[in-house]
Parts: sequence; structure tokens; C-alpha cells
Amino acid sequence: MKKVTLVKSLIGGKPNQKATAKSLGLVKIGDSIVHEDNAVLAGKVRILAHLVKVETVENA
Repeated sequence: MKKVTLVKSLIGGKPNQKATAKSLGLVKIGDSIVHEDNAVLAGKVRILAHLVKVETVENA
């Protein structure tokens, strides 16, 4: 499982970056979401790499 947190603003971001963040459920700075670690998530994180922080979390 991966925890993705938005740490920088989407203001001035490209439309595809804003759409990707919205698809992850990240709207404002500090929003976090936990997802399964898969190829889809890796691709989305790659688009937002400079705007997000990614942490590995244990299944609890």
C-alpha cells in the first residue's frame, strides 16, 4: 500500500496534472490517500512526482 500526499499547489499546473490529482482524490495541499501499489498508481505518481510525497504503509 502506498500513501500519497499532495505537498505542493496545483496552481499553474498543466491540465493533465490537475486531472490526475483529481482522479487520485487530491484537491488541496495536505490531502492524503492510500492506494494499492500497482502500475496505474505508479503512472499517476510519475505525472505528479514534483507535487506529491509517497510513503509505503503496512496493511493494518
